[in-house]
Amino acid sequence: MLLRRTLAQLMAAATLLPSGLFAQARRPLTRIAFGSCAEQADSQPVWDAILAYKPELFIFAGDNVYGDFNTADAGPLRKAYATADAIAGYNKLRDSVSHLAIWDDHDYGLNDGGGDFPYKAVSKDLFLDFWKAPATDVRRTREGLYDAQIIGPPGMRVQIILLDMRWFRSPLKITDQRGAPGKERYLPDPDQAKTMLGETQWAWLAAELRKPAELRLLVSSIQVLAEGHGWERWGNFPLELQKLIDTIRDSRAKGVVLLSGDRHIGALYREAPADMPPLYEVTSSGINKAFSAAKEPGTNRLGALYAAPNFGIVDIDWWARHVTLALRDEGGTTQRSVVITFDELQIAK
Repeated sequence: MLLRRTLAQLMAAATLLPSGLFAQARRPLTRIAFGSCAEQADSQPVWDAILAYKPELFIFAGDNVYGDFNTADAGPLRKAYATADAIAGYNKLRDSVSHLAIWDDHDYGLNDGGGDFPYKAVSKDLFLDFWKAPATDVRRTREGLYDAQIIGPPGMRVQIILLDMRWFRSPLKITDQRGAPGKERYLPDPDQAKTMLGETQWAWLAAELRKPAELRLLVSSIQVLAEGHGWERWGNFPLELQKLIDTIRDSRAKGVVLLSGDRHIGALYREAPADMPPLYEVTSSGINKAFSAAKEPGTNRLGALYAAPNFGIVDIDWWARHVTLALRDEGGTTQRSVVITFDELQIAK
C-alpha cells in the first residue's frame, strides 16, 4: 500500500513540473501532443486517441475549461474545474502524461478578455490550484501565467514557451460590421500604445529566445499567422505581430514553431519573414468544440481548414532531422500534416 501511494504521489507531482525541472531531463522528446477548447459539460472522446498516441508531453493550450464569470466568487469557473476533474479521459492523461498548461479566455474567465478583467487574480489562483502548481511556483507571486521549459540533452533540446495572451493585453478594437466576413468581431488596431504581452512579458520572451535550444515551441493561445478573419488573432494588433517577428529575428533563435488554439478549427500555416527561418504554425482546436461551417481565406494557410474535433501533434525525428506537425481527429487519424526539415528551420547539425 505504501509503495502504491508513493508511486501515485510521484506521478501526480510530475504532471505539471515546476519551472526548470524539465531542463534536467536527459532523454530527448520525440512525441508531443497538444490541444485546446475542452467544454467540460460535453463528452470528450478524443482523449482515447490522444492516449493511444502515447505522447511524452501534452500541452494544454487554453480554454481547458469553460467557466466565464462576472463576480468575485468565480462560481462558474470553480464549477467548471470540478466538472473537468471528474472526466475520466481528461484525468487519465493528467495522471499518466507529463504536461504543461496555459489559459485562454474561457479559463481566464471572460470571453475575449484582456488585461482589464477585474477578477483575473482569482482565476489565476484557481488555474494554478487545478494544475497542481506548487506553492513555490514563481507564477504564484508575479503577474500573469507565462512560463517556459527546456527539455532534453544538448543537441536535442526542446524549449516550450507558454505565452500569457490575457493578463496584459490591451482592449481590442470592435468591428464596425459585426459578422461581416473578415470583420466578424474585431478590426486591426495600429495604436502604438496597445500591447499583447505587456512590457515585462516582452522582455522575458526576448531573454528566453536567447537561451540555448534546438527546437522551440512558442505556444500562443490565439492564432499568430492566420489572416482573413476578424476574430481574435495577433493581427488585431499588427504592430505587436511585427514586434513578435522582430523579437524572434533579433534573438537569432532558430527552430521556432508556433502552436495555437482558440478558433474551434484546425489549420496549418507558413510565413517567410525576411532574414530569418520561416515560421510554421499549427492551430489545434478543439478537443470537443468545432465550428463546422467555418470558411475563411488563408493566403498563408497550408491546405484547407479542419473543422471537426481534433488534437495537434509535434513528432520530432532528431536522427532524420525533421519535425512533423499534424492534426488528428477523434479516432486518431491524421487529417492535416506538414513535414519540416531541420535545415529549413536552420537548426544546426
